[in-house]
Amino acid sequence: MALEAIQTVTQAEARAKADREAAAAQAKQRLADAQREAKQTVEQARQKAREAARQMMAEAEDKAAQQTRAELERAAADCEALKRNARDRLEEAAQLIVGRVVER
Repeated sequence: MALEAIQTVTQAEARAKADREAAAAQAKQRLADAQREAKQTVEQARQKAREAARQMMAEAEDKAAQQTRAELERAAADCEALKRNARDRLEEAAQLIVGRVVER
């Protein structure tokens, strides 16, 4: 009877040890899985952030290009207005110069 009790205790200890080892392995696997999922989540967030940054840069570049074109068009229009004004006053300037040269 004592031998059976010792065998029963030994078997129970062996099962308990196997259960502890299985639980430890399972916990280790769950931790590894959680870490892998966390890395994937972080990488996805980084990818989304990179894409959002690219999108914002593209929009900013488009806006800057539109503003540049508008400013160049305004500058060209101002130049044309100055040229027209100068042409309109060219005859008057020539008369003034001729008048001063003749007076001397």
